[in-house]
Amino acid sequence: MEPASPPLFTGHFAVNGATRLYGTIGDPIRQLRATAVMSQVFAAVGANAVWLPFEGSAELLPLMLDALGKMRNLGGFTVTIPHKTGILPLLGRTTRRAQASGSVNLVRRDKDGVLSGDIVDGTGFVLGLEAFGNKVKGASVWLVGLGGAGGAIAAALCEAGVGRLLVTELNDARADAALKRLSKHYPNVPTASVDTPPKGIHYAINATPLGLKVGEPMSFDPMQLDPDVVVAEVIMSPVETPLLQRARTHGRRIHHGRHMLDHQVPLYLEWFGIDAKGVDVVALARSIV
Repeated sequence: MEPASPPLFTGHFAVNGATRLYGTIGDPIRQLRATAVMSQVFAAVGANAVWLPFEGSAELLPLMLDALGKMRNLGGFTVTIPHKTGILPLLGRTTRRAQASGSVNLVRRDKDGVLSGDIVDGTGFVLGLEAFGNKVKGASVWLVGLGGAGGAIAAALCEAGVGRLLVTELNDARADAALKRLSKHYPNVPTASVDTPPKGIHYAINATPLGLKVGEPMSFDPMQLDPDVVVAEVIMSPVETPLLQRARTHGRRIHHGRHMLDHQVPLYLEWFGIDAKGVDVVALARSIV
């Protein structure tokens, strides 16, 4: 008889029959920080839970949701590329914030078994930007990319009261849909589509996946911007994309994508109904590479 396998440990406790399952759905998922971050957050707040990577293509998404929705020990999951927009119509419930963004990055299994979706990418991004002294209210912003993260950031910037939002999106249908949503929900914020790097802006944000893979082109050249523009990124790994490297090398101020996740962590716990127990989870997330 073979000896029993040792228990699998995550954080500071052994996985058992009462452990709740959480994770991230995406394709690819190898760039994730959430798996490392949330495992340590769960340990710090004493949650009997694990955070797992769920990798699957867009074609498999309906099947994955059907299976996950039937798992009674599923607490929920976050959503990353390329599923943030495609998952929205597949969920049983979505928040007004998700509808305004046109995307979802946070899903939980409610007590009645229904999968409910929200989006906190944009909120986390704005909170992260402001935590480093970057005032958003009244600012002029250029946002490149209106996919899942971009749509959420656009809505959150408007919610925060930016003075002007300029957007660039190669997919005309996606751009038109996003601008219509923003006009409907935030009629007092001037928005417009531009084809080239604009002048007179305070922040330039890359919300495209360009930079995830080695050798990819930059979504824009930061050297075409005014010298005092803050160049911001949503990509978390690598920590410093070619875009940020070029901007920093030439003396520009930069803002890393990892801060968007750091400031989402309290929102994750709140959505999942997990008590943070006074732990500064933002500071904890920042400390995890």
